[in-house]
Amino acid sequence: MSRRNPRVGFVSLGCPKALVDSERILTQLRVEGYDIVPSYDSADVVVVNTCGFIDAAVAESLDAIGEALEENGKVIVTGCLGKRAEVIREAHPDVLSISGPQDYASVMNAVHAALPPKHDPFLDLVPPHGVKLTPKHYAYLKISEGCNHRCTFCIIPSMRGDLVSRPVDEVLVEAEKLVKGGVKELLVVSQDTSAYGVDLRYAEREWRGKAHATRMTGLCEGLAELGAWTRLHYVYPYPHVDDVIPLMADGRILPYLDIPFQHASPRILKLMKRPGAVDKVLARVQAWRKACPDLTLRSTFIVGFPGETEAEFEELLDFLREAQLDRVGAFAYSPVDGAKANELPGAVPEELKEERLERFMEVQADISAARLARKVGTRQQVIVDEVDEDGAIARSKADAPEIDGIVRIDDGHALKPGQIVDVEIIHTDEHDLIGRLAA
Repeated sequence: MSRRNPRVGFVSLGCPKALVDSERILTQLRVEGYDIVPSYDSADVVVVNTCGFIDAAVAESLDAIGEALEENGKVIVTGCLGKRAEVIREAHPDVLSISGPQDYASVMNAVHAALPPKHDPFLDLVPPHGVKLTPKHYAYLKISEGCNHRCTFCIIPSMRGDLVSRPVDEVLVEAEKLVKGGVKELLVVSQDTSAYGVDLRYAEREWRGKAHATRMTGLCEGLAELGAWTRLHYVYPYPHVDDVIPLMADGRILPYLDIPFQHASPRILKLMKRPGAVDKVLARVQAWRKACPDLTLRSTFIVGFPGETEAEFEELLDFLREAQLDRVGAFAYSPVDGAKANELPGAVPEELKEERLERFMEVQADISAARLARKVGTRQQVIVDEVDEDGAIARSKADAPEIDGIVRIDDGHALKPGQIVDVEIIHTDEHDLIGRLAA
């Protein structure tokens, strides 16, 4: 009787960029003969890919490590919180190994030490996306690591380092394989998609017999050839974003931009070490919408940043009303261990932060509801995510998975996940749409 394969349990926490890291580690484990199992008690060792961006994420990661130790005993830790090994060791001194994000070799070495592979390991890690943690019809496409910004509220550069872009041909080859494998939607992620390629001086690389620059525009031009939905996340509003809007207007990539504005007061943006030319941003948004009327804009904001006055918070609300963003997320400022913003004076009381957050979301809820209401009676192309007894749950071109709204199709029982169909919108609320299959 042959010896069973060694078995690894796996926990993936954090953002889509961490999810891509998890997919790469899982792919390598599979290649080397490890079985991935869904429970701690059936695993020979457990890998926990952590998040460490905000205090709540740190707590969740430490809880996950503790649970894995309690139920299994052999735990390997990787990911962003791994950059703060002392925090992990203090809470859980018995973990086998700690490594930071993208340190795939250290993870595999730790797994080998705890559980020798059944097959000889490759000298190099295999490409990502042999194993996918997303549904078959969409995938995250990570184009770079790290970030050159030094926002005072953020510690990502200390965890993931400075910007390191992947050559454009490497990204396009991966995207092409994903589409050939059945992926209908590519979600482009990074810490700063607009800065893609600046570290490589926008070097040109050949793909499909044509030179493409390693920059956002060159990447989008290549992705537009694949026939899949392409959705851009984490895009800073730099001037060269203008060059991508025609691709959206022509229907070659999705008319969707995820832009982390964070605030609208020039003084607060300066304290955050963020771009502060709010008038130029508004002008750019208006120009984009004129060139591409179907453009969806999503963003995130921080309220209650240290020193934020009532007048500056009102500036933020005025920006919301003028910008008329389609999708908005926000959170009350929370100190992050190691962030420069912790040293700023004028901490906003917790009660006031929460009150401002509530007011912010009330303003945006009215804006979102009004913008969605305009879609009633229109025909929208949607992608189906799941089908249940009540019909189908889909997303329009304006909706990224998990963070935006959905389109409920009451007569969609015969549809299948991954199908792209046309629906007529018959009803809406402040978040979601309800439609029926178009004739």
